[in-house]
Amino acid sequence: MILQLSNYIIPFIILFVLLYGTYKKVPTYEKFVEGGKEGVSLAISLLPFLLGMIVSISIFRASGAMDAFVLLISPLLTFLHVPPDIVPLALTRPISGTASLGVATDIIKTEGPDSYLGKLASTMQGSTDTTLYILTVYFGAVGIKKMGDALKVGLLADFIGIIASLIICYLLFG
Repeated sequence: MILQLSNYIIPFIILFVLLYGTYKKVPTYEKFVEGGKEGVSLAISLLPFLLGMIVSISIFRASGAMDAFVLLISPLLTFLHVPPDIVPLALTRPISGTASLGVATDIIKTEGPDSYLGKLASTMQGSTDTTLYILTVYFGAVGIKKMGDALKVGLLADFIGIIASLIICYLLFG
């Protein structure tokens, strides 16, 4: 029922907007083309930000810096009952959704979806957001240069989401 409804609701909304705009004597086709032009120019202006972020993440992972960091803090993680294999996900999630999805997919593929790590990776994916990506794209799109407070709050929310997912999964599945 929901699938059938969703197949019809989006075309209905688009048709409604076009008909309402025509009724109000708005040049709907011209506005559509104008919006398309703005979208393309916005995508081109965001490309350097996205490319820089993707390259930085790739270099961090390929250089072995992430593995060295995880190895360095492994004793503390073991003491806190935090699996060291989850740290790359916790580090990449605030930066990039694609990179963190790749890390989570690797964890689930290696450990299995019903394993503790698989459940923890899934919970962490849903409990955090891509703060740096959001700030880069959305603040860059509207030209906001000062994003210090938004960055602090976003990273704090990510940290709380990571801690909450660790505690909840430990209590439920650990």
